[in-house]
Amino acid sequence: MMTVILCLGSLSEAQSQPQLNLMPMPASVQTGTGQLLIKQSFSVQVTGARDASLDEEVQRFQTVLSRKTGMPLYPAPPAFASLLIHAEHRREVVQKLGEDESYELTVTPGGANLRAPNTLGILRGLQTFLQLVQITPDGFAVPAVTIKDQPRFPWRGTMIDVSRHFIPLDVLKRNLDAMAAVKMNVLHWHLSDDQGFRVESKKFPKLQEMGSDGMYYTQDEVRDLIGYARDRGIRVIPEFDMPGHATSWLVGYPELASAPGPYSIGRTIGVYDAAIDPTQERTYKFLEEFIAEMAKLFPDEYFHIGGDEVNGKQWSANPKIQAFMQAHGMKSNQDLQAYFNEHLEKIVAKNHKIMLGWDEVLHPDLPKTIVVQSWRGQASLAAAAKQGYSGLLSYGYYLDLMWSAARHYAVDPMADAAANLTPEETKRILGGESCMWAEWVTPENEDSHIWPRNAAIAERLWSPQNVTDVDSMYTRLNAVSLDLEWLGLTHRSAREQMLHRMAGTADISALRVLADVVEPVKEYNREDLTKAPISLQAPLTSLVDAVYPESDIARQFNNLVDRFLQSWRQDKGAEAQMRSWLTLWRDNDGKLQPLLGQSLLLREDLLLSQNLSVAGAVGLQALDYLDKGQSADNSQTAFDSPRAQETAFFAQADKPSANLLLMILAPVQKLVNVSAGSPPH
Repeated sequence: MMTVILCLGSLSEAQSQPQLNLMPMPASVQTGTGQLLIKQSFSVQVTGARDASLDEEVQRFQTVLSRKTGMPLYPAPPAFASLLIHAEHRREVVQKLGEDESYELTVTPGGANLRAPNTLGILRGLQTFLQLVQITPDGFAVPAVTIKDQPRFPWRGTMIDVSRHFIPLDVLKRNLDAMAAVKMNVLHWHLSDDQGFRVESKKFPKLQEMGSDGMYYTQDEVRDLIGYARDRGIRVIPEFDMPGHATSWLVGYPELASAPGPYSIGRTIGVYDAAIDPTQERTYKFLEEFIAEMAKLFPDEYFHIGGDEVNGKQWSANPKIQAFMQAHGMKSNQDLQAYFNEHLEKIVAKNHKIMLGWDEVLHPDLPKTIVVQSWRGQASLAAAAKQGYSGLLSYGYYLDLMWSAARHYAVDPMADAAANLTPEETKRILGGESCMWAEWVTPENEDSHIWPRNAAIAERLWSPQNVTDVDSMYTRLNAVSLDLEWLGLTHRSAREQMLHRMAGTADISALRVLADVVEPVKEYNREDLTKAPISLQAPLTSLVDAVYPESDIARQFNNLVDRFLQSWRQDKGAEAQMRSWLTLWRDNDGKLQPLLGQSLLLREDLLLSQNLSVAGAVGLQALDYLDKGQSADNSQTAFDSPRAQETAFFAQADKPSANLLLMILAPVQKLVNVSAGSPPH
């Protein structure tokens, strides 16, 4: 008999049932009785439509299953298959937006059955099966379950910038594996910017020869990555940013520029003034040839032209451009950019592509076929939809801002202004994309800056809108994070290697304690805190470059504090855990200081370590007051000095230090406030 555990209109009932560590959460889940044991004889039989990518996916599935269980598999003959797969149709030769990704998965103790309208849905269902595999007293098994699933949005992407810091193919490939694991289906490849042009052009070789420092992808490598992505059900969309963010174009072809050269590759973080000249006929002749070449290289029907952050300084300072604008009745630089985009759209369309651009490309003179990618928010997205344009949301999904998974998870493409669209306008919201801009990433820490938080965004774009429970999300996110290790990601292991480098010793236990409770500064504060220009050639080898964007330990400690205070300080289990952590933090500085003093890379973290120690001591004393039922004396604190000094400590320690934030301060201060007879906040 089947028991409904998640019919996604009844989450309260679902939350009382055992949780399956699935992410994204499927549209409909029913649990049954028993489980399917994963034995070494586990085998797969494929019937119905099939293609090369499905056969390869089945092989990868078996490889990951073997890796996850630690068992070599010796598949039984097809007649005794453990998993039966059947697709009605093959995928499109070139994957398209809106292609059917639905599937049905049924698991019983006797075997499993996976069916889908086409082979693309089979790829999605196999990832769900892998997530269901868990260790049990009887060995590895998959619970009896029936899943009917399909995505909420057809466009679920991740943009990876390879211009600021070049990211090698092997790193991109393992991120494609991770994207496939959480059912994302678009890699938006940001291939050119002020700091680098990253694709080989045979027609205009000076683009990569002079604009990349020799770090670019050959056309054969591009084809290889596109094929790799397609095998995993992921479309690859190139972005060549223009007319701004174009310095790297102009190093080799200064005749395209709006101001005299020579130009050199951007070496620092920031928005550059360089812009392509929209008033020259040779600009469009160049772009016609370039786009035709790239259109043949990239088979997807969408072509991203960037279009963002053109400050117009070069246009305003060029008398010829100003005269052109006056002759054509243009009143602003926005009008000139619209003129450029109109020409660009015709070139893109001539090559049988659909133009995609950031918010700034939106203009009523452009055809309704273009797609607007919004970094400004749902209001901008809704405005585009009301004007007849399709759109994607990236606002709220900028992974480089170092937001928590919960904060990304709370952003929905259909929220706020977009919630009031008509049904017809709603159809124009295609989905969204997370964004990993590369000012502060290298191949070493790329994975940890994207994962596992990206899985929360993947769920927001796949699962029904009412899947919003944050505690459930974090539980499943932790499970997914472990699963990603089996795919070869380094989002966890890279931090260990970086900490060892900084410490120069095998014992990094004390350094790990500090790293576990700090996070990088948020938004673009790292740039704001650095007064001088920031070189993109500088090594990213500090503690801020190694730590995770979100501290799980700090989040868990905060939850313990809340649980303890909400129990009217009666939850002794929570108190014991808090004391254990606070004691660890109080005593850690004595162990860590010698290490910090002997490493140039760690010297800047001395104050952080001291502040962690003081916070631990203050928190322990607050618990002592609470245990005794006393209110902290107004004149005595853990410092044996006036409480004003305690207040001053929190004010000082709460400020960024070495571009890091000490994340356990807020929950410790809750304990201190309550011990002093004040509200927690």
